[in-house]
Amino acid sequence: MKVYKLVRIKNNKLYSLFINRNEELVMGKWLIAKLFNTKGFKERKGWHCCVQPIAPHLKMELSNGEKRIWVECEVKGYITFNRPKNQGNLWVLSDYIKINRIIDDDI
Repeated sequence: MKVYKLVRIKNNKLYSLFINRNEELVMGKWLIAKLFNTKGFKERKGWHCCVQPIAPHLKMELSNGEKRIWVECEVKGYITFNRPKNQGNLWVLSDYIKINRIIDDDI
């Protein structure tokens, strides 16, 4: 299934926004989801993705200079669940993800 994930970009490397945010996300390689307990977040193992590159509740650039971009991915072993419209509607939670390409025109 093709999905989209919003990620951080730093020094031309990709990272998750919130959970396990210091581990690089390598493009073109299947990555397995692991459970990381993170204060302030519900414990839910899996890669969180959207079926469209839309997440109005999240900023693309932060005041600290952090930049976020969308990547197109493939997932395996997934479930879908509904989210509010302002959070992009349908989300995917997957056991495996492979980042195929950056879809941000500015990169």
